[in-house]
Amino acid sequence: MGQQLLRCGTSVGSNYRAACRGRSPAEFRAKFGIVLEEADESCFWMEMLAEAGIVDGKRLENLHQEANELVAITVASLNTSRQPDR
Repeated sequence: MGQQLLRCGTSVGSNYRAACRGRSPAEFRAKFGIVLEEADESCFWMEMLAEAGIVDGKRLENLHQEANELVAITVASLNTSRQPDR
């Protein structure tokens, strides 16, 4: 589980960078969608680690909150990018 969290957690940053370098609005949205998936998966693995008792949930609180905030920011950004004048 920890390895999965490491993979998806680091993928958020690399895919964000790729999205920012997108050559079109459609490519940006596609790559940003991956950012959303990976951030949400990071939340999932943190929840699993806590629920399984592998990591104390208190130790993950701040990271989990930040990951949820990244999910919310990413959703808002994707919604904005889909507006007709963008």
